[in-house]
Amino acid sequence: MTSTMPRLSAMMFLQFFIWGAWFVTLGTYLVQGPLQASASQVATAFLSQSIGAIVAPFLVGLIADRYFAAQRILAVLHLAGAALLWGASVATSFSTFAACVMAYMLLFMPTLALVNSIAMRHMQAPEKQFPPVRVAGSIGWIVAGVLIGWLGWEQGQRLELTFRMAATASLLLGLYALSLPHTPPLERQRNARLGEILGLETAARLLKSRSYLVFFLASIAICIPLSFYYNFTNPFLNDLGVRGAAGLQSLGQVSEVLLMLAMPFLFVRLGVKVMLAVGMAAWVLRYVMFAFGDPGSGFALLVIGIVLHGICYDFFFVTGQIYTDAHAGPEHRSSAQGFITLATYGVGMLIGTFLSGAVVEHYTTEAGRDWQQIWLFPAGVALVVLVAFLFLFRERPAAAPATH
Repeated sequence: MTSTMPRLSAMMFLQFFIWGAWFVTLGTYLVQGPLQASASQVATAFLSQSIGAIVAPFLVGLIADRYFAAQRILAVLHLAGAALLWGASVATSFSTFAACVMAYMLLFMPTLALVNSIAMRHMQAPEKQFPPVRVAGSIGWIVAGVLIGWLGWEQGQRLELTFRMAATASLLLGLYALSLPHTPPLERQRNARLGEILGLETAARLLKSRSYLVFFLASIAICIPLSFYYNFTNPFLNDLGVRGAAGLQSLGQVSEVLLMLAMPFLFVRLGVKVMLAVGMAAWVLRYVMFAFGDPGSGFALLVIGIVLHGICYDFFFVTGQIYTDAHAGPEHRSSAQGFITLATYGVGMLIGTFLSGAVVEHYTTEAGRDWQQIWLFPAGVALVVLVAFLFLFRERPAAAPATH
């Protein structure tokens, strides 16, 4: 079992290295690269993540979990993904590029659930062993960002190479997955009902709780401003002339790693409501920092805004996963996590992606983009969500023991 942990960590490292290698700089490549995409086209490209998140439970639940060993379908998805990423790097029109990225994300998003499933199935105590393994994924994302900055691909306008780097890593993980511990479907997964597989029964059970319903709606709503960060932070920093923007953004993952390790300690002392509220407040503060930051005297504001990612992500999303787990119970754990992922990365970011593209386009003139107004918009949305959450959410005592 001990020798398995490094192998699972390597899997996580490659999984998130692939994602971080091209996704962070996607907006900049589209706007400044050979495709010269509009803000709406940038939003369309990022839309692939949301559609992939919505499709993922169907692919994993209906196919992988019932008929194939998880490590084998992980291998197939990443090998096919490598070809699509390479295709995106050589696309000469936006329509071809968007088709490659859309097809790729339909394959990639299910792999996020697959790597979690493979890892947890081979752990005796997932609640203790999973965080260090998952941290390797955040390190992979950091390494990808640092490499892009070190190689100067943003300044040299060679961001098509990020897709080729990701394609190479995807090929490597596809081959490596075949050597991972055998993870066949469980008997109960083979015989599960359709509603159980897709998480519909679990969803109905969770949403009967008023506190969970408020959390669920807040999760969808907070992902609307989240889309602005994922879609337009890198183009924003490059517009300002910040050198090595992708490397600078990796500071967000550094803070995420540090705070993730402190989560059990913080959760017990602060509780669900405070953790979730602080996470949402961090989104408001981050966008205000971006609105008033600049590469000169206001550079510290940009750095603080990026470093706040640890609080933004861990305090809201990781706390939300723990809260969901506490409400669902052991029998419904997997389907409950799939349900909240579909709601956030699927529905919430789908709305946010459309809205972010429209807002950026609205504040774009011949003189350029009015980034201050652009960032104040998601700051306002996040503030409204925070205030509504504070008034409506009532923490259930049963959700407190979250570190089990």
